[in-house]
Amino acid sequence: MHFITGGAFNGKRAWVRKNYCGKKEEQWLSAYDSIPLPVKLPENNHVVTVLEGIELWLKELTKQYDSDRCREIWIRCLEDWSSWEKAKAERKFIVIGTDITKGIVPLEEENRVWRDVTGWAYQDLAAKSDKVDVIWYGLNQTIK
Repeated sequence: MHFITGGAFNGKRAWVRKNYCGKKEEQWLSAYDSIPLPVKLPENNHVVTVLEGIELWLKELTKQYDSDRCREIWIRCLEDWSSWEKAKAERKFIVIGTDITKGIVPLEEENRVWRDVTGWAYQDLAAKSDKVDVIWYGLNQTIK
């Protein structure tokens, strides 16, 4: 699993496309396209699977559940995604999430909960991932 993060509009999508896509059969699932959180990945011939917009899926979870339940759902997703990737040696699983955890703490409770859950989810994702990159201005910095 490879986690890609960084600020909004800093080139995460372009970096992933350049480094992973177009070479092999791929599927791109984006929260920005209103696709629901893919809790289970279907068995298919895709070698590369990219999930984009993790922060939006996490926001939807925080609207429905408390923080603890959101984290339980998230950890279950990570386990399922990891199993999908490990089922075939050639598979690559990439997760893109915009960093929303920096800056001023939001005044609204729902936005603070979203920010907290996203921070915890990103920590879980970084721990589970084999590789983590931060993208700023189109440039990557590998931190794991």
